[in-house]
Amino acid sequence: MTTWGDRRTWNDDDLRQAAAENHSWRGVARALGLKGTSAGTVRSLKKHAERLALDTAHFTGQRQWSDRKLREVMRDATCWADVIAGLGVSDGAESRVRIKGHAVRLGLDCSKLRPSPSSQPTTEPLQLPLRPEMLRAAAPALAMAWFTLHGCAVALPMEPEVYDLLVTTTDGIQRVQVKSCASRNGRGYWDVGIGRRPYVLDKTAGKMPYDPDTIDLFFIVLGDGSIYVIPSSVLAGRVSISAQSYTPYRVGDASSLLRGGAADTDAPPRGSAYVREFLGLRSFDPQAFAFDVYAGGEAV
Repeated sequence: MTTWGDRRTWNDDDLRQAAAENHSWRGVARALGLKGTSAGTVRSLKKHAERLALDTAHFTGQRQWSDRKLREVMRDATCWADVIAGLGVSDGAESRVRIKGHAVRLGLDCSKLRPSPSSQPTTEPLQLPLRPEMLRAAAPALAMAWFTLHGCAVALPMEPEVYDLLVTTTDGIQRVQVKSCASRNGRGYWDVGIGRRPYVLDKTAGKMPYDPDTIDLFFIVLGDGSIYVIPSSVLAGRVSISAQSYTPYRVGDASSLLRGGAADTDAPPRGSAYVREFLGLRSFDPQAFAFDVYAGGEAV
């Protein structure tokens, strides 16, 4: 059907067929010989589809599942794991959020979906696979724990600041930048990036060193659990270091956290004299209080 002044190059029957054979509005637009990336075109198609009361429940857009499929799966599901399995997508935090959000927008009843049942009995010890790629996210928490265990008050700075932590020692407040390295290089060395990327839109820009006037300490944790605390004056002007060259600044070990086993037997029992003095830990007695975050596989 066409009306007076209607400039469409397609008719209602064309739209009905395109909507039935495609799974997105862009696909419908392309089938009608229109520009699918045009927001105005898509709005016009939706308006005409509503006028014709066309069924678009099979549309998936960029999703792998349609509204109709989601409704069918949720009808019999008892937990979100059932929903995700029924949709045939990989289970993950992002996919769960997207599916839950879509279900809410469709007005579906989510109250009956209980949390996914645990794969192991509750009496069994919790067993989780280690994910080395998460070391970067865990490093600030390790730094906060390490400084706190040594009697230092720790605070998080307001954004945006170039340092990650503010640590109060007997020598005053220290600005700490946290770095990590999850794995060795091809030659077996721990190459740690300690530079920062300039505040530019170009993500390919090379890294530059931190201004030593804005950072006091570098807290570095490696994938084997080694912990280093290095004054910025020692690393000034560098964007990368080999951790093996700075063993005097190795102050602890957290390998039981990173490997799920006992700490390295060759881990230093105490920090270097320079670091101890810099942090104001002169009266610290490693015999009376475990120096490492974890020692011998037992929590401090």
